[in-house]
Amino acid sequence: MMDRALLLAADTPEIFYSTHGVWNMIIQLGMIAVLMLFANMLRRRIPFIRKSLMPVSVLAGFMMLGLKLLVTKVFKAEGIFDHELLDTLVYHCIALGFIAMSLRVNEKAKDGLTSAGAKSGAAIVGAYLIQGFFGLVITIVLSLTLKPGLFKAAGLLLPMGYGQGPGQANNIGMTYETFGFAGGQSFGLAIAAAGYICACTVGVIVLNFWKKRHKLDSVKIGEEKDEELTVDYFQGKNEIPVSDSIDKLSVQIALVLVVYGLTYLVTLGITSALTAWAPGVGKLLNSMLWGFNFIIGSAVAMLVKTLLTAGEKKGVIKRRYQNNFLLNRLSGFFFDIMIVAGIACIDPEDLSGLWLPFVLMATAGGVVTWFYLRRVSRRIYQGYYHEGLISMYGMMTGTIGSGILLLREIDPEFKTPAANNLVLGSSYGILFGAPLLILVTMAAKSDLMCYIVAGIIVVYFALLMLFIRFFKGKKKK
Repeated sequence: MMDRALLLAADTPEIFYSTHGVWNMIIQLGMIAVLMLFANMLRRRIPFIRKSLMPVSVLAGFMMLGLKLLVTKVFKAEGIFDHELLDTLVYHCIALGFIAMSLRVNEKAKDGLTSAGAKSGAAIVGAYLIQGFFGLVITIVLSLTLKPGLFKAAGLLLPMGYGQGPGQANNIGMTYETFGFAGGQSFGLAIAAAGYICACTVGVIVLNFWKKRHKLDSVKIGEEKDEELTVDYFQGKNEIPVSDSIDKLSVQIALVLVVYGLTYLVTLGITSALTAWAPGVGKLLNSMLWGFNFIIGSAVAMLVKTLLTAGEKKGVIKRRYQNNFLLNRLSGFFFDIMIVAGIACIDPEDLSGLWLPFVLMATAGGVVTWFYLRRVSRRIYQGYYHEGLISMYGMMTGTIGSGILLLREIDPEFKTPAANNLVLGSSYGILFGAPLLILVTMAAKSDLMCYIVAGIIVVYFALLMLFIRFFKGKKKK
């Protein structure tokens, strides 16, 4: 017996190293889990944190970021925090969260959803344009005064980092480096990191302000109160029973993973076809398609949901397999992981010495985006203005995940169309925003093109505002 134990002990290092990748992922997830539990305890025990409305996942994310900087910068210990793995978790958890949300069964159709989705897309691209215009103004003025030689087109990294997130900021920054912008990739990532911090901090301040002004019901902003819940809250009509041969949660996870697998195949098929038939277009769009995999995932999930609903109506499928309560919990789980990992990925060294343009662009991005979205949200999101505004601001300064993060504080069950509008708006945004990718490349070619692009941005922005004002859309009866 002792010999057997010694043999297993002797084999352990080999087993560990052969599965090092798996254990590394478990260790990173374990650290996230511990910090989330600790952050939850702090929020419950410390009144200041609880009253600040700081979400647990954001608090855990900043704690993880602080630990990462302490370990790597002060103690010079490498390998404890896997930046690449954390970045991968952010990428996949966004898609998985939205797939779980898109699989939910809507009992009642929302009137005007088509109109709100299209107008949200126009509003999203309008935010890109206004961010890009102010970013260009800042970099052009600095290049003519305090920072001679500054790459003028660098201002267009503001909508890439704030509006589209670290993926596009990284890609465009690398492209700008080939046009002569030294440190373009790091600058783009720094802008994206600043945008995420802006989304979290400004969003929390706004939620507190709304609470004090009684613009939101205290129940909606996550205060802990006892609720009387009925069975209908957990179990919908004609759903598979809880006590079955397969656990109900396992069915929801299986549906999400099947849809994500289909998402991979669809994206691979589209990008492969573009590369084969139109290499130039493929080079331009393929990275964007993979970066917006959550949109394709949501579309596939809606198609699967439609097929399941049609089969249920025709009697081919006897039971409903989706459970809204469990799908809400799954989407919340994925978004929590994504938020903690996303904040932990921030690296202050990405500034690369470009402090002045960075500070000016980061500040201008947060301010102009807020005032712009305040105006358009009153027109688009009638009946759920606060939910629509805070979710859009979170997305247009950080990522779509930070928009969901802020929305969950005032609409934890996603009862308003605000969450769906983020997905639908992003889908329309790809269509409306296609010219922006051309403008980003044009501006990098010469100083003259920067001025031309700024003029085009003003004209296109005016056209989008006219669309938001006059487009009526189709209403479902």
